[in-house]
Amino acid sequence: MRRAGVWRGLSSNTLRAVRNPFVRSKLFVPGARAELFPKALASAADAVSFDLEDAVRGEDKALARAQVADALRRAAALPNHPLLIVRINPLGSPAFQADLHAVLQPGLAWINLPKVGSAADVRRAVAALQKAEAAAGLAQPVGLLVNIETATALQHATEIGAAHTRVVGLQLGLGDLFEPLGIARGDVANVHAAMFALRLAAGAAGVFAFDSAYPDLNDEAGFRAEAQMARRLGFVGKSCVHPRQVAAANEVFSPSSDELAYARRVVDAAQAAGRGAFALDGRMVDAPFVQRAQALLAAAR
Repeated sequence: MRRAGVWRGLSSNTLRAVRNPFVRSKLFVPGARAELFPKALASAADAVSFDLEDAVRGEDKALARAQVADALRRAAALPNHPLLIVRINPLGSPAFQADLHAVLQPGLAWINLPKVGSAADVRRAVAALQKAEAAAGLAQPVGLLVNIETATALQHATEIGAAHTRVVGLQLGLGDLFEPLGIARGDVANVHAAMFALRLAAGAAGVFAFDSAYPDLNDEAGFRAEAQMARRLGFVGKSCVHPRQVAAANEVFSPSSDELAYARRVVDAAQAAGRGAFALDGRMVDAPFVQRAQALLAAAR
């Protein structure tokens, strides 16, 4: 199932209204590895994120930039393609402006902005993005998926998420967050604490939360368990660093048939009750539960 058409024609005001995108899986592909692009684009991933930042050496960035720009043009011409994202280099880096101007192709949906520390960083990035869009003659605005990957960013995540209507979501970066602080990535309690903090911040900002990548390619059980924890916390999807992780992410973040059946019953019962609170199967149901049921049904559609 591809959603490319859903993301076309979004105005700047509409970008913020996309609260729960059906992006269960986001597959990273190194920008310097053009031979991997066709496989990534043909995968079952809901989104493909070309990486110009950490996955590309400094001496390869110009080549990667050109390859990604070409891949975006080719992918946008396809009748059916995943959501297209590019992780560019950080604001203030030598490659930032060059990345921005290269990747602003008609098929690009979001820019993944790394190393953000404040709301002011977001606003500066948006100003640069707007100028680059005008220079490229793009009519449709590009959204920002902002990485939260430092202690400072996590502390200010709500302000970062609410900094501009271009911000569609906050993405957790556990490697960059944990490693400099000596926090054990393998401790589930540590991961849960970071996820919970980010999810609350994203909720307060009115944007979605997207989960971090799982580095152990051979630990499918660990990937699935972490994805399940993220979904229970209200994250919409998970980053994947290999195509073999995509199927598990899609499965975990898809509503089950039982969930959908119950959601339909909640919505139907709310319509029949005609009041704010009512009982269903011996449980009290009111507006937040109805809204959650409606969101699940919308995702399924």
